[in-house]
Amino acid sequence: MSQDHAAPSGVIAPADDAVDAPAFPLITRLAAEAFGTFILVLGIIGTAAFGAVNGGQILPVALAGGLMLIAGYAAVGHVSGGHFNPAVTLGSALTGRTSWTDVLPYWVAQFVGAILAGLVTWAVIPKAYPALVQLHSRGALMASTANGWGSHSPLSRLTTGQADFSLVAALLVEIIIAAVFVGIFLAVTSRTSKVPAPAVIIGLTLGALHIFSWPITNAGFNPARSLASLVFAGSNADWLQYLLFFFAPLVGAVLAALAYRAFGPATTVAAVTEYEVDEYDVVDEDYGIVEEEPEAAEAPAAEAPAAEAPAEEAPAPEAEAPEAGAEGKPSND
Repeated sequence: MSQDHAAPSGVIAPADDAVDAPAFPLITRLAAEAFGTFILVLGIIGTAAFGAVNGGQILPVALAGGLMLIAGYAAVGHVSGGHFNPAVTLGSALTGRTSWTDVLPYWVAQFVGAILAGLVTWAVIPKAYPALVQLHSRGALMASTANGWGSHSPLSRLTTGQADFSLVAALLVEIIIAAVFVGIFLAVTSRTSKVPAPAVIIGLTLGALHIFSWPITNAGFNPARSLASLVFAGSNADWLQYLLFFFAPLVGAVLAALAYRAFGPATTVAAVTEYEVDEYDVVDEDYGIVEEEPEAAEAPAAEAPAAEAPAEEAPAPEAEAPEAGAEGKPSND
């Protein structure tokens, strides 16, 4: 999943904060987030609303939510990042993968998608169905899918009020499961991750966390999903409790992002926040500069071989002086 980017010469690249230029326009990414959140929340609260048909078990809800998340991420994850959860968007922004200017629009799209899922669920509930499960209205049925603690926790309903979970327990659980979910999302979708199918891991994680947290808080860790149940619960909604299910997942996302930044893979070798990138440096969106292209080794200048001293030329033989009285010279005698 790794993808490298060569930065042009002279660009200042912040380590661990690189944000790619989006491949799709904002409106397209928002539509993808709304769609993904819609099918995710529809799978969760839609299955929970008709839980009596499934014996009131959490396994069908966990399975539906996990499969819907896998499908949504596989379908549009490449468009928007496949967050479908305000907590995931916050964690993505804190780790530098999502621009801060996109956070609020993403949240709006996610809440819109979740509310539409709640509307569809509320609209398809037969009028006679709530009475069959000892509830007085469709709003009361929607409220039964909401997150809560104390008398609103599934354990309290299952034990007719003999046991429930306190505010502190609900807060602790919601922070922990949100941190686990966001942390795993960030890890398996990182460009350095070797996981071949991150959507499957994310979906299985969501399902497992639902099974664990269902009796405690009815499995929140997504402010958009929590809102969808309350909007159509009417007078049965407990908006004060919703504050916990809005802020606790965001706190968990912050913890996950901090842990991810602190204990990231060893390839985070850039120790500074700004670095002048050479045109041959390899830059990763999660980790800044992770490899520097070795400079072409300059061939050592071949030393000119020491000039050999020119062989001393033998001195030209001196001309022999002609002897006096040599033959050929006329005699004065």
